[in-house]
Amino acid sequence: MTSAPRAARKGVLHDMHGVQRTDDYHWLKTQGRADPEVLAYLSAENAHLDAVMAPLRGTQAAIYQELLSHVQEQDDQPEVVRGAYAYFQRTLEGQAHAIFMRRPLAGGPEETLLDLNALKVREGLENVWVYRAVPSPDGRLWAYLLDTTGQEVFGLRVLDTATGELAEAPLTGLSGWVLDWNAGGTALYYATDDATQRPDTIWRHTLGQPQTQDERLLHEPDPTFRVAAALTEDGGTLRLVSQSNMAQEWWVLDTAQDGAQPTLLLARERGTEIPVLTGAGDHWLALTNHGGADEFKLVRFPKRAGTLDWADAQDVLPYDPARHLTGLHLFRHHLLLAGREGGFTRLWVLARTPGGYGPARRVEFPEDSVTVRIGANHVFDAGSARIVFTSLTRPVEHLDLDLDSLNTTLVKATPVPGYDASLYVSEQTWITAPDGERVPVSLLRRRDTALPALTLLYGYGSYGFSMDPAFSISRLPLVDRGWVYAIAHVRGGSELGRRWYDAGRLAHKMNTFTDFVAAGEALKADGTARELVAMGRSAGGLLMGAALNLRPDLWTAVFPGVPFVDVLSTMLDDSIPLTTNEYDEWGNPNHEEQYAVMAAYSPYDNLKAARYPHLFISTGLNDPRVAYWEPAKFAARVRDLAQPGSGVTVLKTIMGAGHGGSSSRYEYLNEIAEEYAYALAAVDGTLPTPDAL
Repeated sequence: MTSAPRAARKGVLHDMHGVQRTDDYHWLKTQGRADPEVLAYLSAENAHLDAVMAPLRGTQAAIYQELLSHVQEQDDQPEVVRGAYAYFQRTLEGQAHAIFMRRPLAGGPEETLLDLNALKVREGLENVWVYRAVPSPDGRLWAYLLDTTGQEVFGLRVLDTATGELAEAPLTGLSGWVLDWNAGGTALYYATDDATQRPDTIWRHTLGQPQTQDERLLHEPDPTFRVAAALTEDGGTLRLVSQSNMAQEWWVLDTAQDGAQPTLLLARERGTEIPVLTGAGDHWLALTNHGGADEFKLVRFPKRAGTLDWADAQDVLPYDPARHLTGLHLFRHHLLLAGREGGFTRLWVLARTPGGYGPARRVEFPEDSVTVRIGANHVFDAGSARIVFTSLTRPVEHLDLDLDSLNTTLVKATPVPGYDASLYVSEQTWITAPDGERVPVSLLRRRDTALPALTLLYGYGSYGFSMDPAFSISRLPLVDRGWVYAIAHVRGGSELGRRWYDAGRLAHKMNTFTDFVAAGEALKADGTARELVAMGRSAGGLLMGAALNLRPDLWTAVFPGVPFVDVLSTMLDDSIPLTTNEYDEWGNPNHEEQYAVMAAYSPYDNLKAARYPHLFISTGLNDPRVAYWEPAKFAARVRDLAQPGSGVTVLKTIMGAGHGGSSSRYEYLNEIAEEYAYALAAVDGTLPTPDAL
């Protein structure tokens, strides 16, 4: 058995706003991920993890087989019609990655566009991710963005579907957020990042020309804004947006006009948000908070030369503070809206009439505690819309929604072998936060589970992202062992609308953490939880670190995945990804008041001598969002401060992956199984003690 590694201590004293902050492990950042000393330390941590897990590998293997037993290994995803073809992804038994396929609507054999398994072998790659794939309007070409390192830096490849060969040499160094064709299928729109991996430029690439001759369409110099682009639903206009958390600026470009340049449609105005803008016919549609519509409303503008004027905006769906609008999709004869009411996702349909729009009709489902969203829709003239439906106990269903009758037709229910929904029950409870706010918590368990039970509490609570109740096979091994799986819908998400997000960011960020701790305390007090294991990833890893500092005694084990735990060091370094983009989320620590807020909760900086629970910390060496050094520093400092009786701390670094972990579906399942085996040993008291290591 190896002993727990100890990182070298190389004291650095940070001084900001007259506040001094010691940092013994700053070198893990400054020396870089290619440094031999850094790699040696991360490798030693991986060896320590292997030593801890050695007696648990049998349990891990059993859990992996349970997870795999619920996977329909050979399966086709639902087809999505684009032009003359239906596109879909296929998985085959024993193969780790998807195969991209298409079928001619007029009849004929299926075509294989891209087999990621073969590509991985042919090019000797460790991981492969495709973020976007788009056929040309005539279907002759098929473009896709490929990442092979997990660093989220992409190559653009264009397949000639007639020959099966690449139509030209790949473009390199692209962002993963933009890929669309012009109307003639002769040019592609894409984005690139600046040195901090902030998408800052939109380009037009004419096929056959070298990348050095590509046209720059939009450049955003403001480091707090990032660019994106997408076609309108009718394909006639490219919408280009420069956006921050608190403002958007919209430009448009005619995709049918060779050499067309973007024209400004709506200028940025801080505090005025227009997260969605589209149009067809004689008007533009926008979701906006303009005029104090905090939960957003839907307005229309007449199309005209020049920029739009808010004086011309007309309400299509007037503001309702009880209804939070989040998205839309426009069809020739209908408008499909997405949003939230009463804490749950909702859809509404409005008919398009010669004079405007009819009333909003809500799409009804048999139960409220479900998650529904707009799916992939690429036929502007369609009379039905693809939507996606799920709940904690109901595997994902792809439905076609008739936009006139609002009836739904099942396209595909995700097959889950060995799963019987009748054995499980989902519930929602409410807990009271320290400031009196009521916070919803979703619960999943087997009907025959006796309470109190071992409980895993999951949380996120940032960026306005909601942790909606959705089915996942990954929970079944724990739930089938008599655990309760709980999701705390803490402030910082948008489960209860925009106010819920605003109450968990910037100066109010501490609410996210105290909500989560209160949820854990309440689950113990009300007889649900016997012991608590906490889990969260990325910004949810920040939540784990903060909750650990607030109540180290509350948790038997904590799983911070790719965790954002060194808040001050990261947000003070504007040369690394995401920092400047996220001043509106966390604050700008160059300002003294905002520094103080962040210093009060930054997990790394608030570690103290304590009896810590078991910790399983994970990261990816190539992660561009939360760098490896954050979790590495956190693990090292926990070991320094852990008092006698503390649990086992392990740090797992996936050397060939980034923020999302391994790209292989089998490796993904194995990573879950490893964490669950650790959790089971933690609650059973069978993890080796630090002295034994």
